[in-house]
Amino acid sequence: MTLEWRHSLDGIDWEELSRLYQAAPLGNKQPEGLRLVFSNSMFKCFAYDGSRLVGVGRAMADGLDCSYICDVAVHPSHQGTGLGKEIVSRLVALSSGHRKIILYAVAGKEPFYEKFGFRRMKTAMAIFENPAQAVERGLVE
Repeated sequence: MTLEWRHSLDGIDWEELSRLYQAAPLGNKQPEGLRLVFSNSMFKCFAYDGSRLVGVGRAMADGLDCSYICDVAVHPSHQGTGLGKEIVSRLVALSSGHRKIILYAVAGKEPFYEKFGFRRMKTAMAIFENPAQAVERGLVE
């Protein structure tokens, strides 16, 4: 599988990106919201198989202290091929030099991220827009 990697927002089809998150399935992320969050992220990875977007991830970073990896998604047609691992590896490499790299994972996917050296934090906390949904998804107690 030969993929084309892009790290800029030039030519991104935001509707296609929205459909990728739905297919992954990682929720209903609207195109304009995706444009905003990716524009505000220091690092981005877009993987294309031909002209089709099949994988994505981003990291919000401050350039020194903290990089936060999030929104890693792989199209079902490419899941299990190592693409997710490659996206995370690229984002970790781009984030090198930061004192800490943090990520937010779907419940149950922690063993995947442990392979990169990520460890469960004891003090991480969050405020969710929909607390009941966060409990239902196993994100908080």
